[in-house]
Amino acid sequence: VQLQAYGGGLVQAGGSLRLSCVASGGTFSSTGMGWFRQAPGKEREFVAVRWSDGGTYYADSVKGRFTVSRDNAKNTMYLEMNSLKPEDTAVYYCAAYRSGSRYYTNSYNYWGQGTLVTVSS
Repeated sequence: VQLQAYGGGLVQAGGSLRLSCVASGGTFSSTGMGWFRQAPGKEREFVAVRWSDGGTYYADSVKGRFTVSRDNAKNTMYLEMNSLKPEDTAVYYCAAYRSGSRYYTNSYNYWGQGTLVTVSS
């Protein structure tokens, strides 16, 4: 099972980016899928999750600006990021949920390699 995240890049504050996470080697339509991020010198933190029933949860820091969606037919999850801020600069990871709290990294058992998002001021 592999997850591959891509779509990161350099954007000015206030701009937008869309990240994608493609799953291969397995079917994740019945699994929750999440996004995390890790800024330099900081721990990896929860960003958003989308459950198989369509329910979503967001970190307070991104609520109202980020939207997570999925296309199960393509085994792909997206993170639409709007009104980006310099503090959103981080490596973004996608992950497949296993069990436990949605906020914790050890609740996810498959991880993508990460894609870097840099927001300039």
